This record gives sequence, structure tokens and C-alpha cells, in this order.
Amino acid sequence: MIFEEKNIFKKDSITVEFFFKNVKERFNFTLLNEKPFGFEKVIREQSLNRPQFALTGFMDHFTESRIQVFGNTELKYLSLLDSNQRKESLEKIFERNIPCVILTESNQPFQEMIDLSQKYNIPLFGSTYPTTKLIYLIGDFLDDQFASRLSAHGSFVDVYGVGVLFVGRSGIGKSEVALDLVERGHRLVADDVVIFTKKGEGILIGSGTQLVQHFMEVRGIGLIDIRSIFGVRSIRYQKRLEVVIDLEIWDEDATYTRTGLDENLINICGVEIPQVKVPIVPGKNITVISEVIALNYLQKHYGEDAAKIFKERLDKKLQEKSSNNDRSIDYFEHDFE
Repeated sequence: MIFEEKNIFKKDSITVEFFFKNVKERFNFTLLNEKPFGFEKVIREQSLNRPQFALTGFMDHFTESRIQVFGNTELKYLSLLDSNQRKESLEKIFERNIPCVILTESNQPFQEMIDLSQKYNIPLFGSTYPTTKLIYLIGDFLDDQFASRLSAHGSFVDVYGVGVLFVGRSGIGKSEVALDLVERGHRLVADDVVIFTKKGEGILIGSGTQLVQHFMEVRGIGLIDIRSIFGVRSIRYQKRLEVVIDLEIWDEDATYTRTGLDENLINICGVEIPQVKVPIVPGKNITVISEVIALNYLQKHYGEDAAKIFKERLDKKLQEKSSNNDRSIDYFEHDFE
């Protein structure tokens, strides 16, 4: 089985250092402390928290394991307090060993905030982004970090905009089919090892590993660099998985779909993905068949299912009562070619 439970992995935490390094340039982050400290702290939740009620003293449901975000509302409230009240309000939060604090919209920290961050070893960060937008963007970043991931052995190609994963036993020709598709103008995402990340409830995004990237092993030739040979238009760094094509040697005893009315689905990390089993026999053009599978998927996506249309025509014909049982074909008049 290509998709096994043992191949699923998930992060349970990231360090503040990793977080800051990856969002610094992306979200215009700056370190508000004079010197870096507290970077060894860990973030264990992908949700963020705005400590509005906590600042007033209500701590019953305070989520201390989350990143704390201070926007205009929180800072405006703190500005109405005197220095002692401000310190008392903030200390109830900082003493809880929170991972870090972010100030949005280029706001500057109060001196009490700086003093408490040093006392409790909690990093202070600032960003130019508005509060609502920053919470959404960081939440999306953390969702990616804590999302379930699955490693799969196969070749992942963007075919006509459809993410197609080729799977099958070793040596069956997955890489060769992917290479042929690239030569025909399609785009390689990853070969051999593909990492899938679950985004939301029904989306799997696939990419290659940093080590392999867009290198491909072709038996008899060795390793080749797809980007160097075919150019930057021949690759993608990530793509949504939409179809799985399972290549297998022809088996006379096996049952293969003939009409396509019964869609076969495979469950990957809780996401149902269409699966097509393609038997391999000498002379069969797997590349063209793969393109047709991708185009057929697009056609279904836009509401036109060839198998269902044919079934409806057949049912309608069977229901018609013809007295003369006419099976003749109507040719175009004067068309004798």
C-alpha cells in the first residue's frame, strides 16, 4: 500500500526561533528587545490569542500556550492605565510563560512591557501589518507547520492544471511517464518522494523534498535535472493533489472499469481522492491516457460527466417504444466520402 499510517507525521511544536526566522521577512517582523532571548521557547498551538479580557484581570480561560497578539485595542486600554496598573495588568499575562508577544501596526511597547519581557524571558516582536490581517496570515503559516503530512513514493505531475500522482510498484515506469509528460509541456512537481500536507478539510498539497527537488532518476540513465534540461516552465514547487493513477501490470483475473460510472476513491489523511487503475500492456500509450484522465477530471469538475451522459442516452433509448425497430443510420445527404 502506497499510503500507510506509518508514513504520516505531524509536528507537535515549533520553537520561537524557527517561527521568527520564517516570518521575519514575510510579515515585516522586527525584534523589539535590545537583545534576543527566549528563542528556545516552544509554540504548541496554531491558534493565536488577543488577551483583551486577560488585561482586565479575567484569567479563567486564558490560553497561555498561544502566541499573544497586542493590537490597537489592547494598547489603547493599557495607555489609559497608570504605570503601576499597567505593570500589574501585564504581569498577570507575562508570568504565565507565554511563548512570545507580537505588537501589530508598528506600535511600540510600553516600558513596563519591555521590563516584564526581560524578567520572564519572553520575546517581543513588532509588525507593520494590521492586526486582523496579521492574525490571518500567521494562523495560515502555523496551520501549515502543524498540519498532518504524508510521504508517498511516486511521481507527481501537473497535467493541464490537474495534480496527478502516479503510484505503483518500483520499476513499473512512473518516472518515465512523468518524463514523457514533461517533454509534452506538462510540469513536474516531484519524483520518487512526494510530501503531502493537509490544508483545511479537503485539500492535500504535494511538493518535493529540499534535497531531491526536481531531480529525477531514470533507469539506464541515472539522475537528471528536469529544470536544467527543460527550463523553468517544466516545474512546479507545489500542487494540489486531485487524481491518483495507479499503474499496474495487466492481470487477466482483475476487474477494470469499463464505463467510469462507479468512481473509485482513495482516502488519504481523511481526504477522498479519485483513483484510476491503469493496467500496463505492450503498446499502450500511458502518457496519452494520463492526459485524457486529467481532461476527463476537468470535464467532470465543470459539470459534464461523459459516463453519466451516455447512461442517460442509453436509458432514454431503452424506454422508447419503437414499432419498426429501425436500426438504420441517417447519413448526410450528398455526402458520399
